[in-house]
Amino acid sequence: MFAQFSPSRFCGAMFVMMLMLVLPLQSQEAGPLTFSGTWFLAYDMSNDQTPDNEFLLKRGYFTSQKKINDNFLFRITQDVTVDREGDGLGDIEIRLKYGYLRYQQPKFGPLTDAFVEFGVVHRPWVDFEQTINHYRVQGSMYLERNRLLRSADYGMMVGGQFGGKVDTSYQKRVNKKNPGKYGSLAVGIYNGGGYEAVENNNNKLVEGRLSLRPFPEAATGFQVSLFGAYGKGNTAEAPDFSLGGAYLSYESPAAVLAATVFQGVGDLLGTAVDSLGNSLDKTGYSLFADVRLIHKRWRAFGRLDNLTTDRPEGEISQDRYIAGLAFAFLKSSKFVLDFEYTPDNVSNTNDMSVVELALEVNF
Repeated sequence: MFAQFSPSRFCGAMFVMMLMLVLPLQSQEAGPLTFSGTWFLAYDMSNDQTPDNEFLLKRGYFTSQKKINDNFLFRITQDVTVDREGDGLGDIEIRLKYGYLRYQQPKFGPLTDAFVEFGVVHRPWVDFEQTINHYRVQGSMYLERNRLLRSADYGMMVGGQFGGKVDTSYQKRVNKKNPGKYGSLAVGIYNGGGYEAVENNNNKLVEGRLSLRPFPEAATGFQVSLFGAYGKGNTAEAPDFSLGGAYLSYESPAAVLAATVFQGVGDLLGTAVDSLGNSLDKTGYSLFADVRLIHKRWRAFGRLDNLTTDRPEGEISQDRYIAGLAFAFLKSSKFVLDFEYTPDNVSNTNDMSVVELALEVNF
C-alpha cells in the first residue's frame, strides 16, 4: 500500500477538500486582533552539562491572532529560545513556530468544527498529546523528545470533531480541547523536518491521527487514539522513515492517565541509520500519570519512557524516568518541581539526572 503512495496526489486530494470546505463562504464582521503568550523559565541542576546549575529561559511563545470572519483566522506564533551552539551561542533567538491561515466550517460531512490550516501549521500527534499532558514546561512529549515527530511544520493540515461536542460541564471541569462527542481527526502533509528545519530533499511526509471516544456518556474522558507517519528522513539521502502507534488516555478532575506504544523505522532527521544508510527499527512505550492532591491547585505527575533501537551490534534500550509536583496559580500558570533520571544502559558510567524548579506563565 505504501509503495503506491504519491505525495503529489495526496496533496491534490487535500487541496480539493480545502476548496470544498471554502465554497460555502459567508460574509461576517472581523474580530479583534488578540495577543497571548506562554513562557517557560527555570533553575536546574544537572550532572550532564557545564555549568551544572543555571537559571534559564527554556522556551517562550508569543501569539498574535486575527479572526477575519466566522470562517477565516490568521495566526502567528513566535518561538523564543536560547541558541546553544554555533557562532550565536547564548543569543536569544526568535523564530516562527506557527504562521498559517485557518479556514473553519461548522460541519463538513461527518466532521463538525472542520478546519484547514495552510502555512507553518500544527502536526496531528504532538499537538493532541499536549492537550492531555500539560507538562510541556518540564520537557517535550515522548515521540518529539526522541526525534520521531514534531509539533509544527511547513505544510497543510485538515481535521475536525465527530458528532458534536461533549457535555459543557466536562469541557469546563476537565478539558475543552478536542471536545468531539465521539472523537476527532487530523491529517496533514509536510516537509517533514519540523518548523525549525530546512527541507533537505524532495520528499513530503504524511502524518495522521484518529481519536475515538467510545463511551461519551459513561466515560467521557476515555479516548483511544491511533497515529502514524510515513515519509523519509530529512537528509539528502532520504532514508526510510515511518511509524505507527496507539494511545489510551483517561481524563477526569482527579487524575489523568495515558499510555503510548509505537513501532517504526528510522527517524525524522534521517540519522537513525546503520553504516550502509539503512534505517534502524525502533519500538517503545511511554506511561504518564497526573494526579490531583488534597487541594485542586496541587498535583503530582510522573512519566516513564522507553525507546529500543535495533542496531547491527544488538538492541539498545533507553529508559527515562520523570516525577514532579505542580502548583497552579492564575488559572493556567504553574510552578513545577521535577526530577528526571536517564540511566546509561550501554556503559553504565554516564547516568544523567536533572533537578529543576520551573515556572510556566500563560497570559
